[in-house]
Amino acid sequence: MPWDRNEMAARAAQELQDGWYVNLGIGIPTLVSNYIPDGIEVTLQSENGMLGMGPFPTEDEIDADLINAGKQTITELPQTAYFDSATSFGMIRGGKIAMAILGAMEVAENGDLANWMIPGKLVKGMGGAMDLVAGVGRVVVIMDHANKKGESKLLKECTLPLTGKSVVDRIITGLGVFDIVEGGLKVVELAPEVDMEMVNSMTEATLV
Repeated sequence: MPWDRNEMAARAAQELQDGWYVNLGIGIPTLVSNYIPDGIEVTLQSENGMLGMGPFPTEDEIDADLINAGKQTITELPQTAYFDSATSFGMIRGGKIAMAILGAMEVAENGDLANWMIPGKLVKGMGGAMDLVAGVGRVVVIMDHANKKGESKLLKECTLPLTGKSVVDRIITGLGVFDIVEGGLKVVELAPEVDMEMVNSMTEATLV
């Protein structure tokens, strides 16, 4: 069975390393905070000005003023720090964030990423994604393997406007884990009961 969104987030949490500063994007990536492995201390950064995000709140903990970049309510920790956008993006552009875990609409086999707009649809803004993919040490994408029409989101070339060129290091989908390597995508791991025949049939990108 392919991984569901929580299982994809749990797999992405295995990418975390002790002591890292990590930015979680909107969507499935926000779930990663629920699966940080025991013994691993990571500091989560939100580009709206928060360093040290706690887990999602229970109903009696909700503070409407305390939100992440995706406008979801979150909790603070004893060590949480708050700052303005200039400081936040100084961290990101200055290479202080070790890894970003982001969602995507499309990823190309050379690591190109499209995750900020679909032409003709209303866009609230590009957010911090362009700065993140340019400034962080490692970019991991979590996304569905195919879109709602069943078409592959792992492509030879992106068709949507790019967020960044050759920026993605690893992709986690419901089918498995894929690395961007010379010549295409390398299969690192498959979800339970997923075989290469299924992956080949649902992937436009070159598999090496």
